[in-house]
Amino acid sequence: MAELRPSGAPGPTAPPAPGPTAPPAFASLFPPGLHAIYGECRRLYPDQPNPLQVTAIVKYWLGGPDPLDYVSMYRNVGSPSANIPEHWHYISFGLSDLYGDSRVHEFTGTDGPSGFGFELTFRLKRETGESAPPTWPAELMQGLARYVFQSENTFCSGDHVSWHSPLDNSESRIQHMLLTEDPQMQPVQTPFGVVTFLQIVGVCTEELHSAQQWNGQGILELLRTVPVAGGPWLITDMRRGETIFEIDPHLQERVDKGIETDGSNLSGVSAKCAWDDLSRPPEDDEDSRSICIGTQPRRLSGKDTEQIRETLRRGLEINSKPVLPPINPQRQNGLTHERAPSRKDSLESDSSTAIIPHELIRTRQLESVHLKFNQESGALIPLCLRGRLLHGRHFTYKSITGDMAITFVSTGVEGAFATEEHPYAAHGPWLQILLTEEFVEKMLEDLEDLTSPEEFKLPKEYSWPEKKLKVSILPDVVFDSPLH
Repeated sequence: MAELRPSGAPGPTAPPAPGPTAPPAFASLFPPGLHAIYGECRRLYPDQPNPLQVTAIVKYWLGGPDPLDYVSMYRNVGSPSANIPEHWHYISFGLSDLYGDSRVHEFTGTDGPSGFGFELTFRLKRETGESAPPTWPAELMQGLARYVFQSENTFCSGDHVSWHSPLDNSESRIQHMLLTEDPQMQPVQTPFGVVTFLQIVGVCTEELHSAQQWNGQGILELLRTVPVAGGPWLITDMRRGETIFEIDPHLQERVDKGIETDGSNLSGVSAKCAWDDLSRPPEDDEDSRSICIGTQPRRLSGKDTEQIRETLRRGLEINSKPVLPPINPQRQNGLTHERAPSRKDSLESDSSTAIIPHELIRTRQLESVHLKFNQESGALIPLCLRGRLLHGRHFTYKSITGDMAITFVSTGVEGAFATEEHPYAAHGPWLQILLTEEFVEKMLEDLEDLTSPEEFKLPKEYSWPEKKLKVSILPDVVFDSPLH
């Protein structure tokens, strides 16, 4: 639950936003992290000292469901000369450390990130006659914040979020999001670390798919060139009825050329997937990482999850040879990915390190494997092959319904435990598959219908007997079953 009030209205847990001339005694009582972010807001909006604000009635640190303490909403006049329309500017408070007393985030020093290191912003085109900002973007931001707090996965510029629903619950085509640096908000140094500002940009399904197949930054640059699709400040217009490719068909050529030249920077996804070792009888579960009925399979070790997390984080390797991080990476000063030790790895399950010691899990060579994906995950296989492996890279599917993963690697990737001699290899429940360029080309031909979902009927099976590889595309309900 949340309530709407001016930020200058008195509240039980947060005082009004102080200006640069706030009395010293009042400023000293104001949470320092919150004060620092408000200072940046006041720099941009000196004429709006008390904007409307959505605030969580019960704060997250008091057991409430909403991680963001506040979302402030400003009226931005834009820049008519630069073709930037008037819009509402939403700014979150709570992903960074506002208080510095460990009620939400552990203090890790002033030089690193504050909390998760960022706050979210959103720019929504103001409709004619609209006198107050809609509040639905605040709930959208709370939804993204819940994901960050629950998964402890941070966002970066160029990331995409598959939402699969109109952002405002209307009939809009704007159903997904990209993330980029806010064009006006500058990074803030707070007493608890640095805070940057990531702006949410609403996009159509076709634009999301292009970002997946190529890269988010490339699509963001195209959106900046189309005023009605975002323009220089990437302002979301929920009434936009056309994709950028319908507005300017030449933009599709730029995407196609970018994919051919750069490949994709999508290095992995969380997905509904599974794998079976066809090299041994199904009842032999000693080392099997397939779906187990009536048994409890071993889980990914903490060190495996750390390596998989790194493969998902690294993205597009342009200037260096693609390398999978080592199974036992060396940490520096107890930190991983600029994250405090209290933050668990984003792909690590609570019990993953307690099932079996990492050192006792041996890497196995498999003779034959069966891969299983739902339709949405399977539709990304051509992207994996064409956009990643043909460019000498790797791609990881991390199961969201079980503790396992599948990584496809090309012959140019170093650090993999799958080799040309043994192309199928498993380390516990983590399977790696090494594919030669010749075999990738063959698979792309055979999997061509995956790119036409409207003509696709489930279940669907593909098989390459000479390679002892089988791929099945199955309904979601199979992966949602309690047997998985």
